[in-house]
Amino acid sequence: MHKEHVVVYREPGKFAGWPANYGLWMWGDELVVSFTQCTFQAGAGFHARTEEEPARVLQSRSVDGGRTWTTQPSPAPSPGGRGFSADEHMLPELGVARAIELGLEPLPRPCPGGLNFTHPDFAMLCARTGLGGGTQAWFYISYDRARSWQGPYAFPMFGQPGIEARTDYIVNGPRDCMWFLSAARENGDEGAGVLMARTTDGGKTIEMVSWVGTSPGNHMIMPSSVRLDGNTILTAIRCNVAEGVFEDVDTWIDLYESTDNGQSFHYLNRPVPYAGSGGNPPAMIRLRDGRVCLTYGYRAEPFGIRARLSEDGGKTWGEVIHLRDDGGCSDLGYPRTVQRADGTIVTVYYFNDDPNKERFIGATLWQP
Repeated sequence: MHKEHVVVYREPGKFAGWPANYGLWMWGDELVVSFTQCTFQAGAGFHARTEEEPARVLQSRSVDGGRTWTTQPSPAPSPGGRGFSADEHMLPELGVARAIELGLEPLPRPCPGGLNFTHPDFAMLCARTGLGGGTQAWFYISYDRARSWQGPYAFPMFGQPGIEARTDYIVNGPRDCMWFLSAARENGDEGAGVLMARTTDGGKTIEMVSWVGTSPGNHMIMPSSVRLDGNTILTAIRCNVAEGVFEDVDTWIDLYESTDNGQSFHYLNRPVPYAGSGGNPPAMIRLRDGRVCLTYGYRAEPFGIRARLSEDGGKTWGEVIHLRDDGGCSDLGYPRTVQRADGTIVTVYYFNDDPNKERFIGATLWQP
């Protein structure tokens, strides 16, 4: 299998990570990926970055199908003007609640409606304040290939203790879109389950439609969803045992299916029985030939990036494809994946080749 590894963004002394939290978008040969930049600190914990320095959200753009990239700060306006967070350790300095109290703009606000989800230069990015109870979520939209963003527009809480949004949506029409979101638990922990919400009026009203999956004993977070046909939707979910030391718990990826256009979902199978220390989110797409492609970071030796393909709509999965096995430690993964018109798959992720060196954003260009 032909594959080519490239560097999207790398800077000594920096920690670049978690593109799965934000998004990767494509318009022909033009691609944009969004990710977080922190300050690298060896030995700081599971993620080798200091919490004393602020985090920034960056985005990298390629105009040659993912081979070369340029990077700039994300132009997405953030609540309080302090940058939106990658996790609970990177909250804006003031916090959203304090920013609202002080009247700082822009604030997450209800969407006025009128969004055009099928605009040829459309992109959408979802974000959140943190993890678990009290988490608020919002989204941005762009009509100029991520050169500027409108928003943030607040998601409802849907009666949940907290809503976490990473970018996972399915566009059904100009005014019709589905989002797949994680809900917090009543005790304030994250990962009670994944729900699907939908708008049919361009974002003016967003209503919860169904639960994709719930669990009283396991975390279920970070969904990745694809539509197979008018009635069939697949959603892959990052899962781990809710108790125990984070780095040492069982981790896996489960797959759920809807055959009634999202009105209900049922468990299908487990395409990734183990994802390594801490687990890793799925990135799932439907290929041009109809196959389903699932990519994920593997946080056990040999550390790297992996993929699996399904030829029957996710019912069965082929052998594990090792995109790369040269990671220096488990602090890697969180991929996003797209397929170009020529069939080449572009998988973007964060990576390291030495535990004591910076984390960087890489990409693998490969033919399935």
